[in-house]
Amino acid sequence: MYDLIIHGGMVALPGQPPALLDIAVRDGRVAAILEPGGDAQASDRLDATGRLVLPGALDVHVHLGHGNDISFPREAADAQSETSAAASGGVTTIIPYILSAKEHSEIFDEIRTVTEAGSHIDFGYHLIISTEEQLAQIPAYIADYGVPSFKIFMNNRGGEGQRLGLPDIDDAFLFRLAQACAEHGGLVCPHPENIEVVHFLRNQVMAKDPEGTNGLASWNESRPPFVEADAIQRSARLAHAAGAPIYMVHTSSGEALDAAIAARRDGVDITVETCPHYLTHDTSWEKGSVGKINPPLREAEDCDALWRGIQSGAIDTIASDHVHRGFASKEGGIWKASPGCPGVETILPVMLTEGHHRRGVSIERIVSLVSEKPAKAMGLWGRKGALAPGFDADIVLVDLEATYTLQRDDVKSNAGYSIYEGREFTGRVTNTLVRGVEVYRDGQMVGSTAGHGRYLRRSLNT
Repeated sequence: MYDLIIHGGMVALPGQPPALLDIAVRDGRVAAILEPGGDAQASDRLDATGRLVLPGALDVHVHLGHGNDISFPREAADAQSETSAAASGGVTTIIPYILSAKEHSEIFDEIRTVTEAGSHIDFGYHLIISTEEQLAQIPAYIADYGVPSFKIFMNNRGGEGQRLGLPDIDDAFLFRLAQACAEHGGLVCPHPENIEVVHFLRNQVMAKDPEGTNGLASWNESRPPFVEADAIQRSARLAHAAGAPIYMVHTSSGEALDAAIAARRDGVDITVETCPHYLTHDTSWEKGSVGKINPPLREAEDCDALWRGIQSGAIDTIASDHVHRGFASKEGGIWKASPGCPGVETILPVMLTEGHHRRGVSIERIVSLVSEKPAKAMGLWGRKGALAPGFDADIVLVDLEATYTLQRDDVKSNAGYSIYEGREFTGRVTNTLVRGVEVYRDGQMVGSTAGHGRYLRRSLNT
């Protein structure tokens, strides 16, 4: 006797094209993959006829904050709104960043408790490492909290970190972080940017365009692809010398991707992430500063280069870099607008629409990008990322041919807007289950599932 059987759908098993199969769930996990139409018994059944059945997506690059502060959530409602958005787009696990100058053990338990109180879906955390006190605690963060992934802002120099309340650091700090990760089983996640060159270029571009009339083009010109590519090759070399794996966040340009590919060719243990907005938007986007993101939106040819990286396998993961500041943060023109945009609820719809339907990216490749590879990179494989016996029953049903136009009223994030407003999508999430519990169905959250989400301890050594 199973708790649930999902039947009649086309099921995407790891590395395989979808096939007509049934999924049996017991105690929150996938208990069996069954041939269709069998006589297995279950307490409940979910008819997936005519739909695609996928493993839940993992968004491993999220900024979960409070209001305009993206450091970490302060109350359960912060997690409740953003995980509602995630579930509506087929995301069943998120890994946000904790940004603080405090030693993380002072605040971690409180943040975990607040997140668990509101979250509809499961979650982990990355820690941003910026101080000597934090760096010294890397072994404890991994052993005591199950956090093996650490972000570092390579651009925190020359006072740049002050806007985030963080001190300046240098390449030696990055190298020492990589050494600690190599020794204790951690992963380095650098924000790659040569900020000294950016400061010089920004002054040049602002002198030419003080009012920001050229919008996204000026923002891109002030932080061009080569400053990203330079930092990628530098951080990759340092991590390799220290013996640590490296996870390259939000790769935004063809030049940056080439630098990552070259590092991989040289033997660096590197995982490459990009984000949907770098695949779908460029500097010509008509809404200007609404699309201010860091790294910037690039040229159309960079979008094409990243799609080629998806097709070739050079890019490993897709994540949102979700920022849920409200729309008012985009006021004041390109130089004053806040960087970042919400995106956790549109990862899978973008990949199905622009990837599968428009460019022929296979379903199994999309599953690899949004489920399998993120789970493997972040120490969750065996529990998350696949429809296989023993894995958590994180399951998403998709009407692959359904079309809809995203409107502002559809947005569940408390950011209250999306850069995809007015865009037609093909491939709609109809049901989302987390550990066998349905949390989203046909446009609405189901019942009272806030607080269903659980914190995930992670290990890169399993």
